Amino acid sequence: MLVSLHVKNMALIKEVEVEFGEGLNIMTGETGAGKSIVIGSVNIALGTGNFKDYVPEDADYALVELVFRTENPKVEEKLQRQDLPFEDHEIIITRKYKGGRASSKINGETVPVSFVRELAGDLIDIHGQHEHQSLLYEKNHLGILDNFARAELGDRLVKCRRLHRKYTQAKRQWADASSDAGSRAKELDFLQFEVQEIEAAHLIPGEDEELEASYRMMANGQKIMEALSEAGSLTGASGYSGAGDEIGRAVRCLGAVQAYDPSLGELSGSLEEIETLLDDFNRSLAEYTDSFSFDEQQMRQTEERLDLINRLKTKYGQSVPEILDYAKEKQARIDILNDYDSYLEQLQRDYESSQKEFSRLADEISGIRKQYAGILSEKIRAALVDLNFLDVRFEIVFEELSEPTENGKDEICFMISTNPGLPMRPLASVASGGELSRIMLAIKAVMADKDAVETLIFDEIDTGISGRTAQKVSEKMAVIARNHQVLCITHLAQIAAMADRHYIIEKKPANSKTVTNIGLLDPDESIRELARILGGAKITETVLESAREMKELAARAKE
Repeated sequence: MLVSLHVKNMALIKEVEVEFGEGLNIMTGETGAGKSIVIGSVNIALGTGNFKDYVPEDADYALVELVFRTENPKVEEKLQRQDLPFEDHEIIITRKYKGGRASSKINGETVPVSFVRELAGDLIDIHGQHEHQSLLYEKNHLGILDNFARAELGDRLVKCRRLHRKYTQAKRQWADASSDAGSRAKELDFLQFEVQEIEAAHLIPGEDEELEASYRMMANGQKIMEALSEAGSLTGASGYSGAGDEIGRAVRCLGAVQAYDPSLGELSGSLEEIETLLDDFNRSLAEYTDSFSFDEQQMRQTEERLDLINRLKTKYGQSVPEILDYAKEKQARIDILNDYDSYLEQLQRDYESSQKEFSRLADEISGIRKQYAGILSEKIRAALVDLNFLDVRFEIVFEELSEPTENGKDEICFMISTNPGLPMRPLASVASGGELSRIMLAIKAVMADKDAVETLIFDEIDTGISGRTAQKVSEKMAVIARNHQVLCITHLAQIAAMADRHYIIEKKPANSKTVTNIGLLDPDESIRELARILGGAKITETVLESAREMKELAARAKE
């Protein structure tokens, strides 16, 4: 659930920190007090809103921080996949805006905003006017039904997507393979030329590196010989007078006086080791010099071989193994082209087999959907009756797609009739804004036991409703709040009366400015706020008594 919200420098909010609890958290306030800033701040923290719409011009930075506590295994799995810390089931999402740029952190670690949005889907579900409008799009109806039936559909849908990929790939390969004979003949000639060119080179893996090293040595032969000669003269190799002669004289000098001071023996021994090492070096240098040779013909052959290999690299791969793999791949294609009829028959068998396998599963999924559609339709209809749609009818209508998708062969539409005698029509052509919000609430109430998301936010759920309908909506929200944490911004006293925790959002003057604050109301303050909503500017004792009675009735309804 959402434990707390911390906001700094967002529109009229200077700094606010509010803690939320389980059950139904209601927020009320005068029009223009800043209720939209609260939802806007949450959306910004979750990566779906924009700071620029809220940050005051005189603010150096802005910050929104959400603290969640969750035991949702999907959340823990995603955090582990990103190697993010997760202790005591707590998640802190921080989004900061400074210097024209926004950054996001989860539990102190910087993360891309795309990951925040991905994680948010398992933490919180926000329902505003836009979400109600999503019910108008038939493409969303199938997702609602599949979520309702996911206990039986879950693994089948995963398999269905895999089989659809297999089926579409086999279909594409079979269609692509059905090219004309002339094109295949041209392709065969070209591939044979390429393979023959590679085979004629008789490439050996690693030979290009050896040739390049050999060529570098031969290309710099003169420099090498000059360096060998100078090194030999300096060290005394090959009869030259050099460092070897000087060290030999030094050894003899120390040997002549060693008898007078035994401690000179260690120095003399060290110098003798140096003389031995230098002698070994001079012998190795002489051997290398004798063996070193420069052959112009060999260099030319090496250069020609490298040119051939590099030319093949530009055409077929960046290395000898890649060139050989390319030749193997093209040879396999040549084998296919030489026996193309058999290849086409195999592709057709693969296509027909994958099509049958996919179709069988799609039919099975469609049968399950139709079974659950009847149950879901009745549950939604009953929930709509509870929400004061007294003569409502609701059905889920199926159509078979001409071309199946990864979700199967079904296309569905929510059909509704809200008045007796009127025919069933698609939801998009019937429902008003107020009706859409109630239909969405009915669906959320039905899905409450199946939804793993722990926190729901409802904004503008009271659009276009009042009176008894508002009372029904409040009771339905209380039902959802038994299994979920619910946050709701409302203008209606009937909904506010159901609050387990009631917050006031209000504007107050501070330092010649107007700022928005959010505060938790105690029971008496909550009753006065209900009275304000009921009675407007003047709150009489009669209005207060009505507010108390409304609160008592709400408490009995929740019981």
